[in-house]
Amino acid sequence: MQWLQLIIDATREGSGAIEDALLQCGAVSVTLEDAADQPIFAPGVGEMPLWDNCKIKALFAADSDTSQTSAQLERLLSAPLQMRWEQLEDKDWSQEWKKYFSPLKCGERLWICPSWIDPPDANGINLSLDPGLAFGTGSHPTTHLCLRWLDKQDLNGQTVIDYGCGSGILGIAALLLGAKNVIAVDNDPQALLATRDNAQRNNIAAERISTYLPEEVPQGTVGQTMVANILAAPLIELAPTITALTAANGLLCLSGLLEHQIDAVSHPYRDCFEFDAPAIESEWAQLTAVKKNRI
Repeated sequence: MQWLQLIIDATREGSGAIEDALLQCGAVSVTLEDAADQPIFAPGVGEMPLWDNCKIKALFAADSDTSQTSAQLERLLSAPLQMRWEQLEDKDWSQEWKKYFSPLKCGERLWICPSWIDPPDANGINLSLDPGLAFGTGSHPTTHLCLRWLDKQDLNGQTVIDYGCGSGILGIAALLLGAKNVIAVDNDPQALLATRDNAQRNNIAAERISTYLPEEVPQGTVGQTMVANILAAPLIELAPTITALTAANGLLCLSGLLEHQIDAVSHPYRDCFEFDAPAIESEWAQLTAVKKNRI
C-alpha cells in the first residue's frame, strides 16, 4: 500500500497539540523524532522525556487530499505550520527497522546477533537479541565497553550481578562466557521481563538467572563480579549498595558515565576498591576496579 507522509517541525511544547490534531485529521500513525541531535539520557520509570525540537511524521492514506488536510490542521491549531508532504514507497514497514541492526563483535569471543540473522562466527559466543523488544542492544558505547570488558574476564563458576539490567544483555553475556549464575536487578518490572525473555531466547536455564527489584534482593547476596551500566547520579547514590553486593577481591565494572564524571563517580567507591585506568569511548567512560580484602 502507498502512503503519504506529512513532516512538521515542532517544539516540545507544541508537539502534543500537533499530534492530537494530526490524529483528528485522519493520520494512521504519528512518530516524533529528534530534530537537533539532542541526547536524552535514560528516563526514570514512567517518565516520557522529549526533545526541545522535534520532527513530527504522520502517515496518511495515499488518496488523502493534502491541501485540505494542511488547511484543516492550521485551522485546528490556529497557527501556520512548517510542513511538507512526501510520498513513501511501498515497504513492509513492520520489518523496515530491522535493516539498521547487524551482528556486533565485542572483544575476541563475544558476538551480539539480532535474532533474525545467523551468527557470522559459528564457533564464537553468540548472544541472540531482539532489538525491537530489548532495552539495550549492545551498540551504545557504555554497553559496548562493558561487553568488551566481560569478554576479557575469567567468569567460570562465578556469581555475576547485573545491577540495572535493562534487557539483561550483560548478565546473559556473562552466563554465555562461563558464569555459574547471574542476579539481575532493575527498578523497572518491564526490564526484568525483558531479561527473562532474552535469557530464554539464548537457551539459558531459568535457575541460572534470577531477577529482582532492588528492594527484593535477598539479604547476604554477593557476586564475584558486579556490573552496573546505569548513569552517573544513580552510580553515586547506589555506591553503598553496589559495594555491599560485591564480594571481597571481587571485580567491579561501572559504566553509563561521561568522561568528566569519572572523579565524582569513583569517589564514593575509593575506600573499598582499587581502580584501574578508565576506558573511554566517544566521551563515555567505564571504570573497573577490584574490591579490597579487609581481612
